[in-house]
Amino acid sequence: MIGLGIANEANDSRDLTLQSPVTAILAPGTFDHAKPGEFLKANHPVKAPVARETIAAPLEIMKYQVSVWEYARCVADGACKPADLRKVGDVPVTGVSHIDAEAYASWLSERTGETWRLPTDVEWAYAAGERFRGDIEANENDPKNPAQRWLGQYRAESSLGRAPDPEPRAQGAFGINSKGLADIAGNVWEWTSTCYVHTTIAGDDAETASAIDNCGVHAVEGFHRTYMSNFIRDGKSGGCAVGTPPDNLGFRLVHDRRGFLQDAVHRLGLT
Repeated sequence: MIGLGIANEANDSRDLTLQSPVTAILAPGTFDHAKPGEFLKANHPVKAPVARETIAAPLEIMKYQVSVWEYARCVADGACKPADLRKVGDVPVTGVSHIDAEAYASWLSERTGETWRLPTDVEWAYAAGERFRGDIEANENDPKNPAQRWLGQYRAESSLGRAPDPEPRAQGAFGINSKGLADIAGNVWEWTSTCYVHTTIAGDDAETASAIDNCGVHAVEGFHRTYMSNFIRDGKSGGCAVGTPPDNLGFRLVHDRRGFLQDAVHRLGLT
């Protein structure tokens, strides 16, 4: 029997019954958000423009990242590939790519008869609340010396005091944020459904002259936002756009109650 609806936190079953994940439901709201991707003006990198974003409907998202035992159900069903980092216990699954996360979302949707999907960058940032940190930006930006900007980005991240933390910790180890989500911006960074975008800006009003989506690379959220190739399972193996690589790659999903067709329209940006 497959459990439907929101699971009770006290029901921590490990038997063959698939319980719906524990979720948090966020009220609609509006917030300012630095757009993801790379932005160029006059052929030189510039800071991402800030947009006023609106979450128009309640957002239901997993309270915790997908765990080792939850992911193992998908592997046992033959719908997911085993994770590279095979931990045990009540810890987030890590060593998974964007491809793996999408496979899990498809499996969970089929098993529950509901729609589960990766959050967009905007949705993740809204759910992260006070713990969200966008791309690392350097104060130095000499158009004639791009290396200065890259070094500045590394210095900016170093000043934030992030230390390597390679071992995934038990669920809840990083506490709960103001939106009711656990372990946001801990040592597990999370895949989103937002493609990396290369944008050229025209004029002084941040108007987009052209934009090229690269959906072989997706935004990853954690200690700060960065970008990884879809097939990467270990951030330390390469693919990070800037800064030191993510300690671990995992994910959490959005529970979309609008139904399959409405969700497809949403993903295409038609709503």
